Amino acid sequence: MASKITVLGSTGSIGTQTLDVARMHGLQVTALTANSNIELLEKQAREFHPKMVAVLDLGAAAQLKIALRDTDIEVFCGEEGICNAAVEAECDTVVNSIVGVAGLVPTIQAIKAGKNIALANKETLVAGGALVMKAVSSYGVKLYPVDSEHSAIFQCLQGCPKDSLKKIILTASGGSFFGKRRDELENVTVKAALSHPNWEMGAKITIDSATMMNKGLEVIEASWLFNCKDEDIDVLIHRESIIHSMIQLKDNAVIAQLGVPDMRIPIQYALTYPNRYESPTKELDLTDIANLSFYKPDYETFRCLSLCRKALRMGGLYPTVANAANEAAVEMFLREQIRFLDMPDIVEDAVSGFTDNSENLTLEDILDTDRKTRIKVKEKYGHNNY
Repeated sequence: MASKITVLGSTGSIGTQTLDVARMHGLQVTALTANSNIELLEKQAREFHPKMVAVLDLGAAAQLKIALRDTDIEVFCGEEGICNAAVEAECDTVVNSIVGVAGLVPTIQAIKAGKNIALANKETLVAGGALVMKAVSSYGVKLYPVDSEHSAIFQCLQGCPKDSLKKIILTASGGSFFGKRRDELENVTVKAALSHPNWEMGAKITIDSATMMNKGLEVIEASWLFNCKDEDIDVLIHRESIIHSMIQLKDNAVIAQLGVPDMRIPIQYALTYPNRYESPTKELDLTDIANLSFYKPDYETFRCLSLCRKALRMGGLYPTVANAANEAAVEMFLREQIRFLDMPDIVEDAVSGFTDNSENLTLEDILDTDRKTRIKVKEKYGHNNY
């Protein structure tokens, strides 16, 4: 069980819920980081009294340093500051809830420093899965999934013999536009795409949910976490978000993990594994739900899911390219520079046009490919305004 934690991305949705768990169970917080929300970060710092805080934005970090001058909390800035927080000496577990591939380097640094990882940043494994899993093995640390789906799979596997798994079944809410045809998505607004039926999440992951890119990234993440191939991972639309994922065993028995759609359950399990404690989450009452529904994904309308599967099968740097193109596309969509349906087109264009692949990847290869992909996408699509 974790006792001293660092929370990377503490002001975001996962970060604030992690602090709910820390507050309830008296976990010591040794470091906190944020992108630029220094108002909330200062409030968190004063409550949890970490050794240090780090802010990616240099100007915001300078302001926070002034605001915390009456404390002994050290303030760091930039990417180096985030990495300093990830390797803070007293910490035993790093909760990584940074959005996007920006979470990769701090994860690698934390692993090398001997920290266990509670991973809510799926892009880390999408872009750098081979490197991360090799580092986890080499440095003898633990990696616990925080995504509700991967935590569900992890929980379902407890007590199962290692060779008994036949198939992983990832459930998906279907996002904001489940059941819509492609022609019905032509004029989707940012506001509509940000209206998720079940979960309260940050903007990027909510848009990814609407395009089903999020589930595609989770397929790639699951392949690394549970050593599975693409064909061993099914996706099932489950609108109620009560069954968070399932496993099918070789005897065709299916085990599912159920709970209310509240991220504090998987966060807490990652921090208290293998123990189970009281949770800040309410109980699940199935009589309130009454019905659980299931549907096959629409791979034609929501092409990001199939594009991620393609990238996984191609291997090497292809998942890095798909992720980078998507991150750039989501950023442009949120700025209303592109249409909703442009996002899968951009990902497909990037994956189809990439040829410089390699299986023996270095961190530099991944970061360079990520950077170049973003540049190409923004140069080609970033000047539109709809």
